[in-house]
Amino acid sequence: MEAAINEWHASVNAGDTGRAARAVGDPIVVLGPRGAGPITPAQFGEWVERSGIRLVPRSWHPVSDRLMVVEEDATWPGGAAPTRVATVFRVAGDKVTAALRLPDLKAALELAYLCREMAATE
Repeated sequence: MEAAINEWHASVNAGDTGRAARAVGDPIVVLGPRGAGPITPAQFGEWVERSGIRLVPRSWHPVSDRLMVVEEDATWPGGAAPTRVATVFRVAGDKVTAALRLPDLKAALELAYLCREMAATE
């Protein structure tokens, strides 16, 4: 799981659209300030290029065998100081299948635990 998330970060931080598309599942579920839902790997690659975001992992919080919350410092082109955010990652095999970015660690952990409990009761 960590290898898949590390590859996701490396591809996003490199701004490499092809590599980013290969790092994610089809579809990948995303959540961010501009919306949520499933997108294709190609759309994810386009977002990487368009946003110019860089996310530096700061702390890792395992939630289950497929869920991990990573607290990150986010920066954007022309932006000021880094903004601390947290992302809930879901992984299947060697691909990230969900990247749900939230404004802080507490919110991300709450969502991740809720997702884990929902999956456990299916």
